[in-house]
Order: sequence, then C-alpha cells, then structure tokens
Amino acid sequence: MLRPAPTRMRRAGDLYAMEAALCRRGLGPVAGVDEAGRGACAGPLVVAAVSLPPTARLEELNDSKLLTEAARERVFERLRRSRALIATCAYPPAEIDARGVGVCNLEGMRLAVARLEERPGYVLTDGFPVAGMPVRSLGVVKGDRSAACVAAAGVVAKVTRDRMMHELDGRYPHYGFAVHKGYGTALHAAALHQWGPCEEHRKSYANVAVHLAA
Repeated sequence: MLRPAPTRMRRAGDLYAMEAALCRRGLGPVAGVDEAGRGACAGPLVVAAVSLPPTARLEELNDSKLLTEAARERVFERLRRSRALIATCAYPPAEIDARGVGVCNLEGMRLAVARLEERPGYVLTDGFPVAGMPVRSLGVVKGDRSAACVAAAGVVAKVTRDRMMHELDGRYPHYGFAVHKGYGTALHAAALHQWGPCEEHRKSYANVAVHLAA
C-alpha cells in the first residue's frame, strides 16, 4: 500500500490536473473525499466521496467554503446530473459523543470510498492521509482547492449536511439551525443559553456541556 506524505499543491494549476496525471499513470479512476460539520457543536458529521468522469468540467466547482449556498446547490445538482459517482455517510451527535469526532471522521472517509459503485484506483483526501483506506490514497493540503474530486466531495458533504440542518430547524425552531448550521455562532450561543441543549447537540463539546451543568 502506497502511503506518501501529505502533498501541497499549487493553486495556479488546473483544478483537474492532479486527477488527470494520476489517470495517465494508470491509477484512475480517482475519488476525492471530504467532510462537513466536524467543527459544529450540533447536527451530524457528513462525509462524502466523489469520483468524477474523466472528461468532467463542472461550472463553478471550487472549495465549498468559497461558494455561496446558492452556488453550492447549483454545483450539487450538476454533479447529480453528471456521471459522477457519489457516496456519503453521516454520524449523528450521539455517536460523535460516544466515539469522538476524529474517529467518526476517519471511519466515514473509509466507508464513503467503500460505498462508491465503482472501486477507485486512487483516493485523494483533504488535508491529511487516512490510514486503512481500501485503495491507495494521498493526503493533499488544501485539497478542496487543488483537486476537483476533493472540491466536489466537499460540496456534496456541505450541501447534504445543510439540507439536514434545514430539516432539524423545522423540528427545533428555537435554535436557528437553518442559519448557522450548528456552528458556534453568537446566535447559536444565545439560543443555547436560553433554551439549553436539545437532542441534536453534541454533549461532549465544551460549549454545549457548560449548559448541561447549569
């Protein structure tokens, strides 16, 4: 199993260049993996794996954090209409509390890759290498700005999670989940202070636990 050190890519190049180079060496298809919600204190952690068709060039594709919510939705729909292979897995707050967000994140990356309909020849992960991947893999620093498949995985994870947070907002309207998506904003902190945590909060997180002890 090839386990190279994390690689830093220069953004000046083509977003698709790294995948194309791997495919030319017979290592394709290439899948990208990314997550959304690791730093949130409420809601699920969502991990996505995406394998793009070799000729895919998706309009507006970029690091999900650099896109507006509307742009992410457009890219997500373009991905669904393309021949991209997409797989996701989600971890609820109770499991994150029991096992730790880091453990869930790493397991989710491996599972998402394993759930792809076609086994990739190579996997690119955002930021750091992941041990135990079912195929050869490489951690790419700022991968969501350097590799199209990682950027696509970030968009899928983010849009999937945001839609889940909108649903939770309907069940728990006091917290503003549709606005802050479970992250520790001032609005969220004020709601926690007034209402205390709900079932969708991560009780092991310090900013939530303090309200359990109150």
